[in-house]
Amino acid sequence: MSAAIRVRPRRELRAARRPRPHRCWGHLIAAPLWPLHGANLGTLLRTCDAVGACLAVPPFRWVDEAVARGNTLRRPGCIHRVGSPLQWLAAERAAGTRVLGVELADEAVRLGDLPAARGRTVVLLGHEATGIPPEALDQLDAAVEIPMVGHGHSLNVAVAGSLVLYKLAGLL
Repeated sequence: MSAAIRVRPRRELRAARRPRPHRCWGHLIAAPLWPLHGANLGTLLRTCDAVGACLAVPPFRWVDEAVARGNTLRRPGCIHRVGSPLQWLAAERAAGTRVLGVELADEAVRLGDLPAARGRTVVLLGHEATGIPPEALDQLDAAVEIPMVGHGHSLNVAVAGSLVLYKLAGLL
């Protein structure tokens, strides 16, 4: 006979977590700079909160509303608003940030083989239908591939970003 599984009550879970939102730690940044579906941005912000990461968003007018639509956090998350995505990526790399793109590429690292981030790392997420634009591929230090066995071509940006963030945070 197996032992019963003990589910921790919400009070105990709240006591184990940080009492207020984290400031910008600048360690992990999810960057869906070419989003297709706005609701996924708020969902990705929730994952950022869970792993202690920040969210970098493009300068589109609809982004604030899109982040709010999928976001169920009770406190503000860490959001960086970038101007030109390509200029921001170039500046990040020049400052020593590692830029990883979630993309199917010949030299891509499989998600299972991805080590935890040791320094500031940007996770670049492309458009859900067309991926990372060709002009941004030169800004990548490496590509990360999420293996799939089904018929779909890709995961949505919130799911893909969440998987990679958890792995980089050392939580998987």
